[in-house]
Amino acid sequence: MRNVREVRVGESSVIGGRELAVIAGPCLVESFAATAAMARDLAAICSHQHVPFVFKASYDKANRTSVDSKRGPGWQKGLEVLAKVREEVGVPVVSDVHDVLQVPMAMQALDMLQIPAFL
Repeated sequence: MRNVREVRVGESSVIGGRELAVIAGPCLVESFAATAAMARDLAAICSHQHVPFVFKASYDKANRTSVDSKRGPGWQKGLEVLAKVREEVGVPVVSDVHDVLQVPMAMQALDMLQIPAFL
């Protein structure tokens, strides 16, 4: 068997290793109410199943194939929503970062940063 490393995300979730973990959420951050409701529901399902959970949502879908597609609330507003979800729902949060200038604010709002595949 090969070695598999566990990684702690936030204060409550460990992913990796040999156990299932769930990283899930909506494609795009919308309102705080809708985003928090989904985070609460997913967290409850995962808790009931004893599965570690990390909430994932994008604040900017910069990789859309159409320029007319909805991209999200923008990086500052989106990160504010995700930080509030993390604080009020109590779940670790991950999102994709599209520019190095976003990293300092993202580090304050998120538990894990993702680099999109197209960058």
